[in-house]
Amino acid sequence: MKKLITISIVALLLASCGNKEESVDELVANGDLAELRAKKTELSTQQSEIKSEIDKLNAAIAKKDTKKRAPLVTVQTLNDSIFKHYIEVQGNVETDENIIIYPEFSGILTRVFVTEGQRVTKGQQLAKIDDGGLSSQLARQEAQTTLAKTTFERQKRLWDQKIGSEIQFLEAQTNYEASKAASDQLRSQVGKTVITAPFTGVVDNIIAEQGQVVNQGQTEVIRLVNLDDMYVNAAVPESYLSAVSRGTEVIIALSSLGKEFEGTVRQVGNYVNPNNRTFNVKVSIPNADNSVKPNLIATVKVNDYTASDAITIPENVLQENAAGESIAYVYEPVTDSTGTARQIKLQKGYNYQDQVEITSGLEEGQKLIVEGARTLRDGQEVAIREDNATDNQ
Repeated sequence: MKKLITISIVALLLASCGNKEESVDELVANGDLAELRAKKTELSTQQSEIKSEIDKLNAAIAKKDTKKRAPLVTVQTLNDSIFKHYIEVQGNVETDENIIIYPEFSGILTRVFVTEGQRVTKGQQLAKIDDGGLSSQLARQEAQTTLAKTTFERQKRLWDQKIGSEIQFLEAQTNYEASKAASDQLRSQVGKTVITAPFTGVVDNIIAEQGQVVNQGQTEVIRLVNLDDMYVNAAVPESYLSAVSRGTEVIIALSSLGKEFEGTVRQVGNYVNPNNRTFNVKVSIPNADNSVKPNLIATVKVNDYTASDAITIPENVLQENAAGESIAYVYEPVTDSTGTARQIKLQKGYNYQDQVEITSGLEEGQKLIVEGARTLRDGQEVAIREDNATDNQ
């Protein structure tokens, strides 16, 4: 229809010019100034009338064809939401119960009672070291202690009856106590020949071999690990000291396992490392399937800022004007299918994961122009795409 109207107007103009072309030439040839001026006025009037008609047709076309002419945009209805900002630091998975057990007695490792991967309980025997005859000495000493005890008890009964001398009673008492102390000492030494589990856990590695000579406090025998109480230890820059406390929300990501955990800070260090100006935080993590191992590298996301009823927009929507101010465009409807793009100056807050908190300039319910905003100007007529996928009304 638009093409047909345009062709008709052009034909009318050509016809008009064609009909008058010879007369104009004749008038120019005759050189009559008054007739030339009259003809010019006549043609100017016709031109003005035709232009007016063309303007009317353009207005009608624009009204009926606005959606095709106006730039197409997509919009997003703004809603209040909770905005959280996180700082990211690196940490290590640790456990306080991850130790290598050293012998408390020197000798030959005669028996190992456990295997690698075996779960043991606190106090369970893990290995035995040859005592070098201490057990025999203990047996003889305990026999002497029994005799000393019997002698002392008899001497005490006599002394209670005022029979015998006090010195005999005291000698018997001293002999018994000395013999008992010697027995306790030998029993303690014999006890050190048996290696027991200091806590409940899993035998991770048997380092020393059966029959090997082990030395007190020097030879590594068994590594014992408890994977029940795991935590991440991370160093946080001191500038965040006021924002992090016990109970602060944390997200732990273990990329090697493809797992992510939510938790809270269980402990904040009281010491700032002067070398890197950081303080340590500890975050407990679950480990029901024992898949989390000590020394895994973890990404620690610490929540240092939270805003309720916040307005957030995609970071790629933000633009800057010539004055360096942050701006965005909102859609203001004019008709059912068209509207105008209004430029808004914004005040930014924190940004996290491609979202920016807007502290001033936007309100809930406004329609933010998302796609197509880069080429707009303030007050420009726009139309919403029919397949608007980001409008969350």
